[in-house]
This record gives sequence, structure tokens and C-alpha cells, in this order.
Amino acid sequence: VQLVESGGGLVQAGGSLRLSCVASGMTFGNYGMGWFRQPPGKEREFVAGISERSGGTTMYAVAVKGRFAISRDNAKNTVYLQMNSLKPEDTAVYYCAAAGAIVRPATTPIYWGQGTQVTVSS
Repeated sequence: VQLVESGGGLVQAGGSLRLSCVASGMTFGNYGMGWFRQPPGKEREFVAGISERSGGTTMYAVAVKGRFAISRDNAKNTVYLQMNSLKPEDTAVYYCAAAGAIVRPATTPIYWGQGTQVTVSS
């Protein structure tokens, strides 16, 4: 199984980025997907989760609700994270993750991606 993230980079505060995560080696539609992040010097934290089907149930961390949107395209084996109104405190390595059901804050994912750096300058 591989989860490969892309779309990270450097952006000014108030800007937007769209992260993508392409899955291979797994039956993508059988897994809930999610995004976590690890800010510098801090522990990894939940960002967003989506249930197994495209357009399924979503959930978000309080810190990103209303600014970030998770979606998936099961035909492309891809999960996305649209990040708008970015803040310097969103700076982190962002990780894609897969689990047996919708990814929640307390979920221990089965599979992890390698991470992609997002840096938001003030």
C-alpha cells in the first residue's frame, strides 16, 4: 500500500493550497481517509476525515472548520484537502491516512503517507 501526498508548498497568510493524496495497492473505496498534521516541535494532530464513499460524511478539527474542506474521488483513488484562508499556525507537515472507517481524531490509521510540507508566511 502506498499513499502519496502532493500539493504542499510555501504560501502567504490568507492564501490557499490544495493537497492531494493518491492511494495504490488497496481497495480505496473500502477505507475512510483523513488528513493529520504535525507542526514544528509539536505532536501530530487530526485535521479532517471522510467516510468511505465519495461525498460521504466529513469531520474537521475545530481549528480548521470553515476554512478547510476534505473530499475524495474514488474513481481516481484520491483524497483532497482544500485549504483556504491559511494562517501561519497552519504551518506543518501534512499526512494522508487511511483507516477502516471514517478517520476521527482518536483514530489510529492503518496506513500513512510520507507527508508534505505546508509553510504559511505572515
